Amino acid sequence: MDFIQSAIEKARRERQLRGGAAQPDQSVLLEGDAPLPPPRRTGDAAQATRRAADPIGERDALWAGLPELHLRREDLERQRVVALGGGSEAATFDIMRTKLLQQMRSNKWRRVAITSPTAACGKTTLALNLAFSLARQRDIYSMLVELDLRRPSISKVLGLREARQFAKVLEGNAAPEEHLLRHGRNLLIGPSAHRTADPAELLQAVETGRMMDAVETRFAPDVMVFDMPPMLVSDDTLAFLDQIDCVLLVAAAGSSTMAEVTRCAEDLAARCNFLGVVLNKCRYLDGDDAYGYGYGPGSYGPGY
Repeated sequence: MDFIQSAIEKARRERQLRGGAAQPDQSVLLEGDAPLPPPRRTGDAAQATRRAADPIGERDALWAGLPELHLRREDLERQRVVALGGGSEAATFDIMRTKLLQQMRSNKWRRVAITSPTAACGKTTLALNLAFSLARQRDIYSMLVELDLRRPSISKVLGLREARQFAKVLEGNAAPEEHLLRHGRNLLIGPSAHRTADPAELLQAVETGRMMDAVETRFAPDVMVFDMPPMLVSDDTLAFLDQIDCVLLVAAAGSSTMAEVTRCAEDLAARCNFLGVVLNKCRYLDGDDAYGYGYGPGSYGPGY
Protein backbone atom coordinates (compact mmCIF):
# COMPACT_ATOMS: atom_id res chain seq x y z
CA MET A 1 0.00 0.00 0.00
CA ASP A 2 3.05 2.32 0.04
CA PHE A 3 2.50 3.29 -3.61
CA ILE A 4 -1.12 4.31 -3.12
CA GLN A 5 -0.28 6.20 0.09
CA SER A 6 2.42 8.18 -1.72
CA ALA A 7 0.06 9.10 -4.56
CA ILE A 8 -2.70 10.17 -2.16
CA GLU A 9 -0.33 12.38 -0.20
CA LYS A 10 1.10 14.02 -3.33
CA ALA A 11 -2.38 14.66 -4.73
CA ARG A 12 -3.55 16.21 -1.48
CA ARG A 13 -0.57 18.59 -1.35
CA GLU A 14 -1.16 19.63 -4.97
CA ARG A 15 -4.87 20.17 -4.29
CA GLN A 16 -4.05 22.43 -1.35
CA LEU A 17 -1.64 24.47 -3.47
CA ARG A 18 -4.31 24.89 -6.15
CA GLY A 19 -7.00 25.82 -3.66
CA GLY A 20 -8.94 22.58 -4.04
CA ALA A 21 -9.42 22.76 -7.82
CA ALA A 22 -10.61 19.53 -9.43
CA GLN A 23 -8.06 17.54 -11.45
CA PRO A 24 -8.60 15.30 -14.48
CA ASP A 25 -9.55 11.71 -13.73
CA GLN A 26 -6.65 9.28 -13.94
CA SER A 27 -6.54 5.76 -12.57
CA VAL A 28 -4.11 3.11 -11.41
CA LEU A 29 -5.21 -0.32 -10.24
CA LEU A 30 -3.33 -1.80 -7.31
CA GLU A 31 -3.40 -5.40 -6.20
CA GLY A 32 -5.10 -6.20 -2.90
CA ASP A 33 -2.71 -7.52 -0.25
CA ALA A 34 -5.17 -9.83 1.51
CA PRO A 35 -5.55 -13.49 0.43
CA LEU A 36 -8.78 -14.26 -1.34
CA PRO A 37 -11.30 -16.13 0.83
CA PRO A 38 -13.78 -18.58 -0.71
CA PRO A 39 -16.71 -17.05 -2.59
CA ARG A 40 -19.68 -16.34 -0.31
CA ARG A 41 -22.55 -15.55 -2.63
CA THR A 42 -25.47 -17.91 -2.90
CA GLY A 43 -26.11 -17.81 -6.65
CA ASP A 44 -24.38 -21.13 -7.44
CA ALA A 45 -27.62 -22.72 -8.62
CA ALA A 46 -28.13 -19.91 -11.11
CA GLN A 47 -24.59 -20.36 -12.43
CA ALA A 48 -25.05 -24.11 -12.77
CA THR A 49 -28.27 -23.85 -14.78
CA ARG A 50 -27.78 -20.67 -16.83
CA ARG A 51 -26.35 -22.29 -19.98
CA ALA A 52 -28.76 -25.22 -19.98
CA ALA A 53 -31.76 -22.98 -19.32
CA ASP A 54 -30.85 -20.34 -21.86
CA PRO A 55 -28.89 -21.54 -24.90
CA ILE A 56 -26.89 -18.97 -26.84
CA GLY A 57 -29.46 -18.53 -29.61
CA GLU A 58 -32.25 -17.91 -27.14
CA ARG A 59 -30.12 -15.39 -25.29
CA ASP A 60 -29.41 -13.43 -28.47
CA ALA A 61 -33.10 -13.29 -29.29
CA LEU A 62 -34.03 -12.24 -25.76
CA TRP A 63 -31.44 -9.46 -25.66
CA ALA A 64 -32.33 -8.22 -29.13
CA GLY A 65 -35.91 -7.65 -28.00
CA LEU A 66 -34.93 -5.15 -25.30
CA PRO A 67 -35.02 -1.35 -25.86
CA GLU A 68 -31.75 -0.13 -27.37
CA LEU A 69 -29.73 2.79 -26.09
CA HIS A 70 -28.59 5.32 -28.67
CA LEU A 71 -25.54 7.02 -27.21
CA ARG A 72 -23.23 9.64 -28.68
CA ARG A 73 -19.54 9.29 -27.98
CA GLU A 74 -19.01 13.04 -27.61
CA ASP A 75 -21.82 13.32 -25.03
CA LEU A 76 -20.32 10.55 -22.92
CA GLU A 77 -16.82 11.96 -23.14
CA ARG A 78 -18.07 15.18 -21.55
CA GLN A 79 -19.03 12.97 -18.60
CA ARG A 80 -15.56 11.34 -18.67
CA VAL A 81 -16.93 8.10 -20.06
CA VAL A 82 -14.31 7.44 -22.75
CA ALA A 83 -14.47 3.68 -23.41
CA LEU A 84 -17.47 3.63 -25.74
CA GLY A 85 -15.48 3.71 -28.97
CA GLY A 86 -12.06 2.54 -27.83
CA GLY A 87 -8.82 4.30 -28.72
CA SER A 88 -5.96 5.58 -26.61
CA GLU A 89 -8.19 7.22 -23.99
CA ALA A 90 -9.86 3.86 -23.31
CA ALA A 91 -6.58 1.94 -23.01
CA THR A 92 -6.49 1.98 -19.21
CA PHE A 93 -10.00 0.58 -18.96
CA ASP A 94 -9.27 -2.02 -21.64
CA ILE A 95 -6.25 -3.31 -19.72
CA MET A 96 -8.32 -3.31 -16.53
CA ARG A 97 -11.03 -5.25 -18.40
CA THR A 98 -8.58 -7.88 -19.62
CA LYS A 99 -7.00 -8.43 -16.22
CA LEU A 100 -10.42 -8.60 -14.59
CA LEU A 101 -11.69 -11.13 -17.15
CA GLN A 102 -8.62 -13.30 -16.66
CA GLN A 103 -9.09 -13.40 -12.91
CA MET A 104 -12.83 -13.96 -13.10
CA ARG A 105 -12.49 -16.76 -15.63
CA SER A 106 -9.78 -18.54 -13.68
CA ASN A 107 -11.97 -18.50 -10.56
CA LYS A 108 -15.29 -19.07 -12.38
CA TRP A 109 -16.62 -15.78 -11.03
CA ARG A 110 -19.39 -13.84 -12.72
CA ARG A 111 -20.36 -10.92 -10.46
CA VAL A 112 -18.06 -7.99 -9.64
CA ALA A 113 -19.02 -5.07 -7.40
CA ILE A 114 -17.47 -1.60 -7.61
CA THR A 115 -17.55 0.57 -4.49
CA SER A 116 -15.61 3.41 -2.86
CA PRO A 117 -14.91 4.70 0.65
CA THR A 118 -16.92 7.93 0.20
CA ALA A 119 -18.83 9.82 -2.48
CA ALA A 120 -17.17 11.55 -5.48
CA CYS A 121 -14.42 8.98 -5.96
CA GLY A 122 -15.52 8.23 -9.53
CA LYS A 123 -16.84 4.69 -9.05
CA THR A 124 -19.88 5.15 -11.35
CA THR A 125 -17.70 6.64 -14.08
CA LEU A 126 -15.31 3.71 -13.74
CA ALA A 127 -18.19 1.20 -13.77
CA LEU A 128 -19.56 2.70 -17.00
CA ASN A 129 -16.14 2.78 -18.65
CA LEU A 130 -15.54 -0.83 -17.67
CA ALA A 131 -18.97 -1.85 -18.98
CA PHE A 132 -18.43 -0.17 -22.36
CA SER A 133 -14.95 -1.68 -22.58
CA LEU A 134 -16.46 -5.11 -21.96
CA ALA A 135 -19.08 -4.41 -24.65
CA ARG A 136 -16.33 -4.05 -27.25
CA GLN A 137 -15.29 -7.62 -26.44
CA ARG A 138 -17.87 -9.09 -28.81
CA ASP A 139 -17.92 -12.59 -27.34
CA ILE A 140 -18.62 -11.27 -23.83
CA TYR A 141 -22.19 -10.55 -22.74
CA SER A 142 -22.20 -8.07 -19.85
CA MET A 143 -24.74 -6.46 -17.56
CA LEU A 144 -24.28 -3.27 -15.51
CA VAL A 145 -26.70 -2.92 -12.60
CA GLU A 146 -27.03 0.28 -10.59
CA LEU A 147 -27.37 -0.46 -6.87
CA ASP A 148 -26.32 2.92 -5.45
CA LEU A 149 -29.97 3.43 -4.59
CA ARG A 150 -29.53 6.48 -2.33
CA ARG A 151 -27.78 8.58 -5.00
CA PRO A 152 -28.27 6.90 -8.39
CA SER A 153 -26.51 8.67 -11.25
CA ILE A 154 -26.25 6.37 -14.29
CA SER A 155 -29.42 7.79 -15.87
CA LYS A 156 -28.03 11.32 -15.58
CA VAL A 157 -24.62 10.40 -16.98
CA LEU A 158 -26.18 8.59 -19.96
CA GLY A 159 -28.75 11.33 -20.51
CA LEU A 160 -31.71 8.95 -20.31
CA ARG A 161 -35.05 10.65 -20.88
CA GLU A 162 -37.27 7.76 -19.82
CA ALA A 163 -36.95 6.84 -16.16
CA ARG A 164 -36.01 3.20 -15.60
CA GLN A 165 -36.01 1.81 -12.07
CA PHE A 166 -34.26 -1.54 -11.80
CA ALA A 167 -34.86 -1.45 -8.05
CA LYS A 168 -38.48 -2.34 -8.82
CA VAL A 169 -37.24 -5.65 -10.23
CA LEU A 170 -35.44 -6.40 -6.97
CA GLU A 171 -38.60 -5.54 -5.07
CA GLY A 172 -40.55 -8.02 -7.19
CA ASN A 173 -42.79 -5.26 -8.56
CA ALA A 174 -41.71 -5.37 -12.20
CA ALA A 175 -40.30 -7.68 -14.84
CA PRO A 176 -36.61 -7.10 -15.68
CA GLU A 177 -37.51 -6.45 -19.34
CA GLU A 178 -39.32 -3.28 -18.23
CA HIS A 179 -36.20 -1.72 -16.72
CA LEU A 180 -33.25 -3.05 -18.74
CA LEU A 181 -31.74 -1.20 -21.68
CA ARG A 182 -29.43 -2.66 -24.32
CA HIS A 183 -26.30 -1.12 -25.81
CA GLY A 184 -25.23 -2.86 -29.00
CA ARG A 185 -25.80 -6.59 -28.93
CA ASN A 186 -24.00 -7.60 -25.75
CA LEU A 187 -24.37 -5.02 -22.94
CA LEU A 188 -27.43 -4.57 -20.73
CA ILE A 189 -27.77 -1.66 -18.30
CA GLY A 190 -30.20 -1.62 -15.39
CA PRO A 191 -30.34 1.98 -14.08
CA SER A 192 -32.42 3.30 -11.20
CA ALA A 193 -33.43 6.87 -11.90
CA HIS A 194 -34.84 7.64 -8.46
CA ARG A 195 -33.88 7.05 -4.85
CA THR A 196 -35.22 3.92 -3.23
CA ALA A 197 -36.64 3.74 0.28
CA ASP A 198 -34.76 1.50 2.74
CA PRO A 199 -32.03 0.39 0.30
CA ALA A 200 -30.00 -1.60 2.86
CA GLU A 201 -33.04 -3.67 3.78
CA LEU A 202 -33.79 -4.25 0.11
CA LEU A 203 -30.23 -5.28 -0.75
CA GLN A 204 -30.04 -7.64 2.22
CA ALA A 205 -33.41 -9.31 1.61
CA VAL A 206 -33.44 -13.00 0.70
CA GLU A 207 -35.91 -12.24 -2.08
CA THR A 208 -33.43 -9.80 -3.64
CA GLY A 209 -30.89 -12.59 -3.92
CA ARG A 210 -33.48 -14.80 -5.56
CA MET A 211 -34.41 -12.09 -8.01
CA MET A 212 -30.77 -11.52 -9.00
CA ASP A 213 -30.34 -15.26 -9.51
CA ALA A 214 -33.46 -15.29 -11.67
CA VAL A 215 -32.19 -12.36 -13.75
CA GLU A 216 -28.81 -14.05 -14.20
CA THR A 217 -30.41 -17.34 -15.22
CA ARG A 218 -32.80 -15.68 -17.68
CA PHE A 219 -30.37 -13.29 -19.40
CA ALA A 220 -27.20 -15.39 -19.00
CA PRO A 221 -24.58 -12.60 -18.89
CA ASP A 222 -20.94 -13.63 -18.74
CA VAL A 223 -20.09 -10.70 -16.46
CA MET A 224 -22.34 -8.73 -14.10
CA VAL A 225 -20.98 -5.37 -12.89
CA PHE A 226 -22.68 -3.78 -9.86
CA ASP A 227 -22.29 -0.07 -9.15
CA MET A 228 -22.54 -0.06 -5.35
CA PRO A 229 -22.87 2.77 -2.79
CA PRO A 230 -19.86 4.20 -0.93
CA MET A 231 -18.93 1.99 2.00
CA LEU A 232 -18.52 4.62 4.70
CA VAL A 233 -21.84 6.34 4.00
CA SER A 234 -24.18 3.44 4.79
CA ASP A 235 -24.31 -0.34 5.23
CA ASP A 236 -25.85 -0.86 1.77
CA THR A 237 -22.76 -2.39 0.18
CA LEU A 238 -22.06 -4.69 3.10
CA ALA A 239 -25.68 -5.85 2.89
CA PHE A 240 -25.17 -7.08 -0.68
CA LEU A 241 -21.69 -8.62 -0.50
CA ASP A 242 -23.03 -12.18 -0.16
CA GLN A 243 -24.52 -11.80 -3.64
CA ILE A 244 -21.27 -11.01 -5.49
CA ASP A 245 -18.11 -12.95 -6.33
CA CYS A 246 -15.48 -10.23 -6.12
CA VAL A 247 -15.11 -6.49 -5.51
CA LEU A 248 -13.01 -3.49 -6.55
CA LEU A 249 -12.52 -0.45 -4.31
CA VAL A 250 -12.21 2.98 -6.00
CA ALA A 251 -10.33 5.68 -4.08
CA ALA A 252 -9.69 9.27 -5.18
CA ALA A 253 -6.23 10.75 -4.87
CA GLY A 254 -6.49 14.07 -3.11
CA SER A 255 -9.72 13.32 -1.25
CA SER A 256 -9.61 9.71 -0.03
CA THR A 257 -7.42 9.14 3.02
CA MET A 258 -5.19 6.16 3.61
CA ALA A 259 -7.18 5.37 6.77
CA GLU A 260 -10.40 5.22 4.73
CA VAL A 261 -8.83 3.00 2.08
CA THR A 262 -7.33 0.64 4.66
CA ARG A 263 -10.55 0.37 6.65
CA CYS A 264 -12.63 -0.43 3.57
CA ALA A 265 -10.07 -2.82 2.11
CA GLU A 266 -9.92 -4.79 5.36
CA ASP A 267 -13.72 -4.95 5.58
CA LEU A 268 -14.02 -6.16 2.00
CA ALA A 269 -11.20 -8.70 2.25
CA ALA A 270 -12.85 -10.20 5.35
CA ARG A 271 -16.19 -10.66 3.58
CA CYS A 272 -15.55 -11.43 -0.08
CA ASN A 273 -12.92 -11.82 -2.80
CA PHE A 274 -11.15 -8.46 -2.74
CA LEU A 275 -9.43 -7.73 -6.08
CA GLY A 276 -7.72 -4.49 -5.12
CA VAL A 277 -7.84 -0.70 -5.13
CA VAL A 278 -8.34 1.58 -8.12
CA LEU A 279 -6.66 4.92 -7.40
CA ASN A 280 -8.64 7.46 -9.41
CA LYS A 281 -7.75 11.07 -10.33
CA CYS A 282 -4.10 10.15 -9.95
CA ARG A 283 -1.57 12.51 -11.52
CA TYR A 284 1.48 11.25 -9.66
CA LEU A 285 3.09 8.12 -11.06
CA ASP A 286 6.80 7.75 -10.43
CA GLY A 287 9.42 6.43 -12.80
CA ASP A 288 8.22 4.46 -15.82
CA ASP A 289 4.62 4.79 -14.64
CA ALA A 290 4.70 8.46 -15.61
CA TYR A 291 4.59 7.37 -19.26
CA GLY A 292 1.32 5.56 -18.80
CA TYR A 293 2.00 1.81 -18.90
CA GLY A 294 4.59 1.02 -16.26
CA TYR A 295 4.09 -1.57 -13.54
CA GLY A 296 5.61 -0.69 -10.21
CA PRO A 297 5.98 -2.86 -7.08
CA GLY A 298 2.61 -4.14 -5.95
CA SER A 299 0.91 -2.80 -9.08
CA TYR A 300 -1.98 -4.81 -10.46
CA GLY A 301 -2.77 -2.85 -13.57
CA PRO A 302 -2.12 0.23 -15.69
CA GLY A 303 -1.76 3.86 -14.74
CA TYR A 304 -2.02 6.91 -16.96
